[in-house]
Amino acid sequence: MAINLELMRKKLAVLKGEVKGGGSSSPFFSPEEGEQDIRIVPSPDGDPFKEIYFHYNLPDHRGGILCPKRNDGDNCPICDFASQLWKEYTDTNDEATKELAKQLFVRPRYFSPIVVRGKESDGVKYYGYGKKAYEMLLGYVLDPEYGDITDLEEGTDIGLTYEKPTKKGAFPQTTLKMRRNTSPLLADKRQATTLVNNAPSIDSLFADKRKTTREIEIILDNMMSGDSSAEARSSETTAYNNKGSAVDQAFAELAGK
Repeated sequence: MAINLELMRKKLAVLKGEVKGGGSSSPFFSPEEGEQDIRIVPSPDGDPFKEIYFHYNLPDHRGGILCPKRNDGDNCPICDFASQLWKEYTDTNDEATKELAKQLFVRPRYFSPIVVRGKESDGVKYYGYGKKAYEMLLGYVLDPEYGDITDLEEGTDIGLTYEKPTKKGAFPQTTLKMRRNTSPLLADKRQATTLVNNAPSIDSLFADKRKTTREIEIILDNMMSGDSSAEARSSETTAYNNKGSAVDQAFAELAGK
């Protein structure tokens, strides 16, 4: 069968940013089970490893909300409240108070712009991962043997193996391995540059999770409305523990943890 030139034209148009690709519309990378190769691509500010802080386990905010204190240096009622709870725990040794504080403490996630090999026409996605993967990737970046792994012409792909959990409540397992050989992102450097330049900004992807101080105060008020006794906190903590595991699993699924 002859090559489909019309399809090839469409692929080229996608790479040039003239049309949207027909692949996944999500801006986030969700790994498939098994092995796949990804390539971290350059970021305009020279930092392809974004550290973003979230608060989870909040009613009606399944994916968490951005912490205004750790991300922007503003006041954060959730941080203040969690610190207050922890102090109360140290004074009273109340386990329910401790658990609620731990559920509300801020948590970091790390995001890098990537291209999935074999799916370049889908454009740049953002890969979210945890601290262990972050430390490993920084180690590769700082190793002179690898150089600039994001370079469009002489960068290095990363082999990613993803395994779904086999037990209820377990997290997916992801392993990362830097490939030995360098390679260009695309055969045409101009197309590669266009592909990277068309990537969305990470800040725009989390705009809906940004809340004002007043909005966060309302969320906390709603969460803690009613009896604020230790007994009430204990029941709330149990609920949040259950929700929290589901939230973390869903986010880990996205991040490929």
